[in-house]
Amino acid sequence: MIREIETTLVDVPTIRPHKLSVATMNTQTLVLVRIRCDDGIEGWGEATTIGGLAYGEESPESIKANIDTHIAPLLEGMDAGRVAVAMAKLRKSVQGNRFAKCAIETALLDAQGQRLGVPVSELLGGRVRDALPCAWTLASGDTAKDIAEAETMLDKRRHRIFKLKIGARSVKEDVDHVLAIKRALGERASVRVDVNQAWSELDAVRGIAALEAGGIDLIEQPVRADNRAALRRLAARFDVAVMADEALHGPVDAFNIARIDGADVYAVKIAQSGGLFPAQQVAAVAQLAGIGLYGGTMLEGGIGTAASAHLCSTWSELAWDTELFGPLLLTEEVLEEPLVYQDFALQVPTGPGLGVRIDTDKLQRMRRK
Repeated sequence: MIREIETTLVDVPTIRPHKLSVATMNTQTLVLVRIRCDDGIEGWGEATTIGGLAYGEESPESIKANIDTHIAPLLEGMDAGRVAVAMAKLRKSVQGNRFAKCAIETALLDAQGQRLGVPVSELLGGRVRDALPCAWTLASGDTAKDIAEAETMLDKRRHRIFKLKIGARSVKEDVDHVLAIKRALGERASVRVDVNQAWSELDAVRGIAALEAGGIDLIEQPVRADNRAALRRLAARFDVAVMADEALHGPVDAFNIARIDGADVYAVKIAQSGGLFPAQQVAAVAQLAGIGLYGGTMLEGGIGTAASAHLCSTWSELAWDTELFGPLLLTEEVLEEPLVYQDFALQVPTGPGLGVRIDTDKLQRMRRK
């Protein structure tokens, strides 16, 4: 039985400013959810978003308030071992709140995996890979600093895929910045960009043409999420892959974008999809439609990143790799043992449930008072 659902806000500084077109992050707020069950098992989940309300309609504070006020009373007393039943009740009774729902589902699956002695990946159909190639985002905005950072990552064999956050400056300034980095790295690395919806369609045509000519591999969400027609036209016009991200709020969006051939790649995010099972459905739609898969991140800490890794490990195809680097951007770790990044990849945890243990003493010290 679900005995108690507890939410905690943890403010963690980033290792450097992380500049997006919608916000500049110096701190990431983790929303951590603990579900205590009558059999003594505790499951953990995470609902982490970006930039307060700058990125989406949920904020750390609204997630905590809605879980504490509406979701916890709804689920407490239910059978913790019947995850699907609990989530069906939650999805029927609560509209929206995709990030909050994801944290609850993750915690229930973590507890169930521990109960059965299997990793969460086995509850999602079974893993086909134990390591996930992982991109690193270069987002200082300074060309020289970004090149130096990328060189360090290559030397450490930690990342050889680099994504640049652009869209806050003029198209020309952004293109010049990106292509300078690509020239410096050459064929040693894949260089990609994330515009975070900042361009008009005309700006996107100009920018993508220059980036494609310069050898950039992937263009993420160049136009507004609600402008699917423009996304479709850009995907059809250019050879470089165009990826949908903010346009994907779950399986229905995945189906509707696939139906119009609206993107070449899907950035699949468990929080943005509303949970691990909805994210699995997003991936299934993509695979059926011949759309490439990319494991996306909301810059979660260790708990959310581990959950995403379990899901990505079950995909038979992962043509565009992942960007599950969130914990590496943070100055503090909430896990007893950090996730392992080596040989350019994230190693998927192998223990029961999420396969990670939370340092509860440290969490108590770090929590927002």
